[in-house]
Amino acid sequence: MSVERLDPEWVRGWGERISARLGVLMSSFPKTHGFPPGENAVILATVESHEATGALVDLIAIPSDLTTLYWVVCEISLPDVECGYFVHSASAVAGHFREYGSVQVDDESPALVFASDGGGHLFAVAGSGRVWRSTTASWSGDFEVAAASIREFLEQIGRRVTDQN
Repeated sequence: MSVERLDPEWVRGWGERISARLGVLMSSFPKTHGFPPGENAVILATVESHEATGALVDLIAIPSDLTTLYWVVCEISLPDVECGYFVHSASAVAGHFREYGSVQVDDESPALVFASDGGGHLFAVAGSGRVWRSTTASWSGDFEVAAASIREFLEQIGRRVTDQN
């Protein structure tokens, strides 16, 4: 069964919906939690982030859906959604790859770490397009499937934003 490729227009719409929901969520955050929120944002791509994506592609072959994501979004920072979710910028991913390399997931080709949560767990995308989550806060630990695709991964994050009280 093949997974439909990530569409840039879908990513733009997703980012707009999440940004709108974050505005509502963060306005009530201090009253709900007793302290101000951190910087929660879907940061759109720029000329500089496009250049960083190109440099990442030159460094290592990355799944096309990750390229599509980075063409629309530079990074995602959601420290106040559950334990926190972070999609790293292409330049950060390249730096991490240079320092730590790729991660081995199941019987797939090595995967590229592109995101993390506030607990230190890593998210990696493999050549199949599946997204994997580390079972520990480690680059060398085991990974389990978190989503069938980057789109499903983003949809999961979107549900967490929507369900946040």
